[in-house]
Amino acid sequence: MRPASLRTLKPASLLRIALLVAVVCSAGRAAGVSVSNADPFLWLEQVDGARATAWVKAQNTRTLGVLERDPNYAGLAASALAIAQAKDRVPQPEVLAGHIYNFWQDAEHVRGIWRETTVDDYASAAPAWQTVLDLDALAKRENANWVWRGADCLRPAETRCLVTLSDGGEDAATIREFDLGSQAFVAGGFTLPHGKQGVAWEDPDTLLVARAWRPGELTASGYPYIVKRLKRGAPLDSALEIFRGEPSDVSVDPVAFDDGAGHHRLLIERGISFFESEFSLVGPAGVRKLALPRKCDLRALVNDRLLVLLNQPWTVGGTTLPSGALVSVDMAAADADPDHLVATLVAAPGPRESIEDVVATKSQLVVTSYANVRGRAAVYAPLAGGGWTKRDLAFPDDASISVIDANLDDERAYLGVTGYLNAPSVALVDAASGVSTTIKTSPDRFDASKDVVEQSEAVSKDGTRIPYFIVHPKSMVRNAANPTLLYAYGGFQVSLTPSYGAFVGKLWLERGGVYVVANIRGGGEFGPAWHEAGLKTHRQRIYDDFAAVGRDLIARRITSPRRLGIQGGSNGGLLMGVEFTQHPELWDAVDIQVPLLDMLRFEKIAAGSSWVGEYGSVSVPRERAFLASISPYANLRPGVRYPEPFIWTTTKDDRVGPQHARKFAAKLAALGDPYLFYEVTEGGHGAGANLRERAHTTALEMTYFIRKLMN
Repeated sequence: MRPASLRTLKPASLLRIALLVAVVCSAGRAAGVSVSNADPFLWLEQVDGARATAWVKAQNTRTLGVLERDPNYAGLAASALAIAQAKDRVPQPEVLAGHIYNFWQDAEHVRGIWRETTVDDYASAAPAWQTVLDLDALAKRENANWVWRGADCLRPAETRCLVTLSDGGEDAATIREFDLGSQAFVAGGFTLPHGKQGVAWEDPDTLLVARAWRPGELTASGYPYIVKRLKRGAPLDSALEIFRGEPSDVSVDPVAFDDGAGHHRLLIERGISFFESEFSLVGPAGVRKLALPRKCDLRALVNDRLLVLLNQPWTVGGTTLPSGALVSVDMAAADADPDHLVATLVAAPGPRESIEDVVATKSQLVVTSYANVRGRAAVYAPLAGGGWTKRDLAFPDDASISVIDANLDDERAYLGVTGYLNAPSVALVDAASGVSTTIKTSPDRFDASKDVVEQSEAVSKDGTRIPYFIVHPKSMVRNAANPTLLYAYGGFQVSLTPSYGAFVGKLWLERGGVYVVANIRGGGEFGPAWHEAGLKTHRQRIYDDFAAVGRDLIARRITSPRRLGIQGGSNGGLLMGVEFTQHPELWDAVDIQVPLLDMLRFEKIAAGSSWVGEYGSVSVPRERAFLASISPYANLRPGVRYPEPFIWTTTKDDRVGPQHARKFAAKLAALGDPYLFYEVTEGGHGAGANLRERAHTTALEMTYFIRKLMN
């Protein structure tokens, strides 16, 4: 799974706040909050408004009073925290300057530490990590709640890095130059103050930066559209503009790619919509637009060939390359003529396949793909003349395989391997020989010996077959009484592939629960067409797919509406809201995580206008009519027996925003319908800013599901 100004409201008096909280929290229709065509809950869109803050505080007190006092909560919370903070978790490797780096959080390092070790030591059973940057100590010194957002280190030395830090977890961040040699921020080095911004190294003394250079220089989505060249030691206001998009764009960002042969390619991506971009090459001849298709993603650079994943067919040089294919573009030829590119097919997936991850080693590519949502991996080597050879890598058939990182100075790549019942492991791949070796495996977090995974299909309303995975006890009886969680996302071409759910396993499967993941349309499991089938006014297909899986589970007597709960976040939170309003009879528990819910105002909330390419726009009559028909907030009705949902969000979410969840809960209260609402005070677009907060939120969710489906 990129704020519009809101009407300013005067703060309410303390007495009025108290009366409002009493009204909204009332479970009866006599609460007296009217629901009219004019939105009565716009005041909840003021994220930090006094009235809204008081409402959130009262809601949190009420919900925590229910869930944290449940007899199951203490044990669930202890188990979740133990899993989250386990010191024997697999550390994810990041290759920098010939060493392995890792960002790590545990009970002693709440905000986390950035640490490093040698390549050989990383492969050992107990690496001797050295701390490079301690975020807890930094936050204490600077009186800030720093959340790690990564580091971008300049090739080839990779000793000078741009470290991105978020205060509280929001997308807007501060960027500061850090020196790996001295393990300190560079005195007088590059510093980009708080904001939504993008940056790329041009050379050791020059950055390309996209940000709001003056107040108001942001797109309607809240992202920058002007790129400037900033020299070392120079003030921000001296930076020279090199590219300007439009305020109507989603965003504009500089992007850098390096390869093992020493090529450094700078590009500017102008995001016209969420799924359409124009790319320009930055070089000695200036900034020149590349004749790439609008729907594509840039993935890597090998031997000065730019790897491009197509999301639409592309006719180039008299040949049409298919949507979903991975192609390479000769950048030396692009220097000479950016209007007539030379492209070569690397790989083309079949009808039930998709290409997922691409990473470059010194001279080759490691590519992961999925066939009917089952992972594959292969090495591709460039040939003289533009072609490519392929060598398949051996991995389990029922696993997810993902790229973690690779070394541009040799042929090693690190892949993650996991499955629903298989704890995560790290495989070291030698791209030159095709040999892969498992070097790290997480201990099991739950007893998976009693469970089994099966893949099935449901038939959607239009006849499309929708695959889904069921994780269940081997001893499961098809008596329609099994407590079942159904999870999905269904948007933005995001693929849901088999993954080890330590929390789900320990807190749900070990108690005899069933867990289901549905690969509905809108995702990327079968390539761009699977996603595009559910775009804009076609989105009802996604919601029909999900309902079809639910009905299939019921028809097969795996569960029943009384024992069936559903869960989804962000775009998946919208999915939950739609299923809550369209099919309240199918489920008894609905976990709505950091959601979009008011689809008639989503473009005016946080970064909502950036998603018009996915959802459509209220400015287009046909699309507005459809959005009105599916908007969960608009479609809550009096007199309907809704299941009691658990709705949660975060105050620091500056991407989707907490406004949707707040207003939905407030409208349920006004209708006199039961609900639980919780708002994490920090953490951005997620479940919290650190492991403790994420474990706490997870324990609340599982307590809710056990109360609703198992008790």
